[in-house]
Amino acid sequence: MFVGERTKIDILFFCLQGVPNLKITLVEKVITLEHIPLAEFFGTADENIRQIAQAFPQCKVISRGNEIRIQGSPPEILRINDLINMLLEHFERFGHLSPEHVKDYLAIEGGPFEEANKDQVIVFGNKGLIIKAKSANQRKLVEAAFKNDLVFALGPAGTGKTYIAVALAVRALKNREVKRIIITRPAVEAGENLGFLPGDLQEKLDPYLRPIYDALQDMVPPEKLKYYQETRAIEIAPLAYMRGRTLHDAFILLDEAQNTTAEQIKMFLTRMGPNSKVIITGDQTQVDLPTRQKSGLSEALRVLNDVKGIGVVRLSGSDVVRHKLVKSIIAAYEKSEEEKEKLRHEAESRKNND
Repeated sequence: MFVGERTKIDILFFCLQGVPNLKITLVEKVITLEHIPLAEFFGTADENIRQIAQAFPQCKVISRGNEIRIQGSPPEILRINDLINMLLEHFERFGHLSPEHVKDYLAIEGGPFEEANKDQVIVFGNKGLIIKAKSANQRKLVEAAFKNDLVFALGPAGTGKTYIAVALAVRALKNREVKRIIITRPAVEAGENLGFLPGDLQEKLDPYLRPIYDALQDMVPPEKLKYYQETRAIEIAPLAYMRGRTLHDAFILLDEAQNTTAEQIKMFLTRMGPNSKVIITGDQTQVDLPTRQKSGLSEALRVLNDVKGIGVVRLSGSDVVRHKLVKSIIAAYEKSEEEKEKLRHEAESRKNND
């Protein structure tokens, strides 16, 4: 099957004869595939088909030649048919289908395939990578971005807040909802002195923006990403360069906002122009500003607390999608901070009593 060629699916229904007045009627559906490499679509030893069968234990799903035969109740068969149609669309678009892709489609919403699953995919990345929210709070972030023009995404490292924000921006650009993506962050070193960085502006910023580039490279083909950057459809710039600009028809992402000052984040927030969306991400427990300098992110959250039309989503250790140890590490540090805070309050109380 060539990309762009429409796959023909012939569907035949056979009602199985059963006991009269039987409440549940079993149905067999035969899907005939034409102009498609069967071995690649079915997977090694029919692994892709076996995954579908295991996800729907009440049905029988088998492949014979260029046919997929499904036996079961009509509602289940319709769900399987919708899933197979999506897998065919995926194969037609990307030219291959791995067991991991099938697993991703089945895992959306954490259970058997549902009609709404296609809408849960934020964007299709490179090589068929399915990018979607993987936790309850990540889904809240996606919903908040659809409902609000300004969203704060707060949480510790590894919760996917930046990755999901970049995916939403890429989706908006691909769907022509905006004309450009603008990504910025304060150039604050994370507890270490990096010294003088050689090169032009882009090269100086690259070390700070590596996580952003990693996300973009998952979602945009290399040639397309280069083109977007050359035409400034995707612009990456330091926060200081936002001053004096009006950012319209754009999806704007401010990353590591906990390292902004109150003046910087106010300046950034007032750059919003017509038809713009903004997501601000930050981790209030990892402020790298000089000692005694207050984070602009905390100040903005306080000042804008009662302003309507602003979404705030708080992610936690339960949303961590990195190595399983990261959750334990974050929990340990949170516990340590709570103990320090408790001891500090006790010391202050004793001092006041004296």
